[in-house]
Amino acid sequence: MDKKKMIAALNGDLAGELSAIIQYITYAAKATGPYRPQLTQFFLAEVADEQLHAQYLANKIVALGGEPITEARPVPVATTNRAMLEEVLKAELQAVKDYTERANQAEELGDKGLVIQLEDMVRDESGHSEETEMMLRDWPL
Repeated sequence: MDKKKMIAALNGDLAGELSAIIQYITYAAKATGPYRPQLTQFFLAEVADEQLHAQYLANKIVALGGEPITEARPVPVATTNRAMLEEVLKAELQAVKDYTERANQAEELGDKGLVIQLEDMVRDESGHSEETEMMLRDWPL
């Protein structure tokens, strides 16, 4: 993989992180019912991690000679708490897949610092997905 392709791939990841930030903020506002305080806290707590990921990706894109994207991926509309958690889980699992692939590409590119950072991001996103899976496990349909 060359730098130009890596920049494009990282911009796709950045669009995903920008989307995650919007998704979490929006879902925090839309949470309802007796678990609203806990869901709002859960969603908003995730924003900081996603923001750090977005900042790292934007910085790395510039360091590689690229221009960071400013458009987020579309945020799925969800009308129930369960649907919001399901959409969050899909996004987190996709991020794990994307960052695992990107770490392999960074290894191919010979950028060890990027590999390590992406592996850390895989760990973060895996933790988010596991937490969401546990919340959904006994959630009523």
